[in-house]
Amino acid sequence: MAVIGIVFAPAITAFVAQGFDGPRRELTTVLVRILFPMTGLMVVSAWCLGILNTHRRFFLPYAAPALWNVAGIAAMVGAAAWLKGGDLYGFSLALAWGTVAGSVLQIAIQLPTCWRLLQGIPLRVSLAPEGVRQVITAWLPLLVGAGVAQLSGLVDTFLGSFTGEGGLASLGYAQLVQVLPISLFGVAVTAVALPDLARDAIGEGANEQLRARIAVGFRRIAFFVIPAAFAFVALGPQIIGALFQTGRFDADDTVLVGGVLAAYGIGLLGQSTVKLFASGFYAMRDTRTPVRIAITSLVISALLSWFFMRRFGAAGIALGSSIGGTFNTVMHLYDLDKRIGTILQRADWRIIGLVVVASLIAAGLAVGTGYLATAWRPISRGIAVLGIFGVAYGALTLAFRHPDAIRAWQSLTGSPAN
Repeated sequence: MAVIGIVFAPAITAFVAQGFDGPRRELTTVLVRILFPMTGLMVVSAWCLGILNTHRRFFLPYAAPALWNVAGIAAMVGAAAWLKGGDLYGFSLALAWGTVAGSVLQIAIQLPTCWRLLQGIPLRVSLAPEGVRQVITAWLPLLVGAGVAQLSGLVDTFLGSFTGEGGLASLGYAQLVQVLPISLFGVAVTAVALPDLARDAIGEGANEQLRARIAVGFRRIAFFVIPAAFAFVALGPQIIGALFQTGRFDADDTVLVGGVLAAYGIGLLGQSTVKLFASGFYAMRDTRTPVRIAITSLVISALLSWFFMRRFGAAGIALGSSIGGTFNTVMHLYDLDKRIGTILQRADWRIIGLVVVASLIAAGLAVGTGYLATAWRPISRGIAVLGIFGVAYGALTLAFRHPDAIRAWQSLTGSPAN
């Protein structure tokens, strides 16, 4: 696969980024050739993740990707010291090679633990290895589903190349921020829940146990992701300004990327919880239903992104993606409800309602703070509005006696919440 990607990099780039001019297309082709070998490295890393998760070792496989980021940052710092100028071509190559090196480090830190857990990794030749047929039968729909998820990103890239100067870059910057709560809370909760969901699916009272575990996982993700979504929508420019507004990234860029981030915020809860609901199907050995739903959602997302792009530019692409992602999650929940019974009960919706109310009030206070701090520097203003938002949300959820807020307070302080 990596060799095919290297050989056909020009054709891939021409197809995916048709709106690029000559120099940008040439640079993209070079970067694709450098980065494609990373696909094989990521497969090995995913294998390590599966082994470690099966043995309930969750920290290492999700901490290891930090080395990927560290290597990229180190490469950029080294390039800045070496090039001593604004050579964007050189910086791009440095970042690409840095991420490849980071992928190697990501594997290297996980393999020793995998080796110990498996008591060695024996290599042998067999024409009929045990369990391979069952794995392939379950894997093919998952492969199609993963391909659909990747196609969604390619559709955004394809459309973004037609939004003019800065359009595609604004999507990239916004996605860097969007993926943070999804990874920290959505992916993390799902990863921890999946082994238990698989055990629940074959135990006594399987449907009841699955419903309860999925509901708890959804509430825990929502407790962190719903306020993040409100922050993205209400405070997008302040967040982007604090993170990126320096050098060539000016106030106009902050407004543009902030609008894209706000559009992504609309679908943040759906994007964060869809894997949890899909894991419910996987636990029941059903890998086809999530793929069917994902394909339908991809078509809806692509059509809406194209429609909104014509009016709102890059933010329209993000809005279409958000609506499609939310539809994807709703359909997963709908099908699961039909299969195992209603997952989210009235008490669950009440708890989620408390989160929405707390997030709304906190967002209002933060927006007011932003108006008062209009003359401040972007970093100071961002810290102020996010600080007010976080404190207000935490205090309100504690006042509402939200169970996850109480649990978080007890974990942080070691004392009961009064």
